Amino acid sequence: MHTYGGLWDAERGLRALRDAGHDPQDKHTRQILRDLASEGLLVKVEDWPVRYKAVRAD
Repeated sequence: MHTYGGLWDAERGLRALRDAGHDPQDKHTRQILRDLASEGLLVKVEDWPVRYKAVRAD
């Protein structure tokens, strides 16, 4: 996510996971994004539609 940058939503996360060879469900992808946000790796920047931005690792 840091490498690709930009905003992340469920659709982009789903596409990235599928490109990496996984077959997640949309609901599972949203949970992954919430989990990454709770770990401090993403920050929510929009509530509707829900979008996240990667936190810079300096």
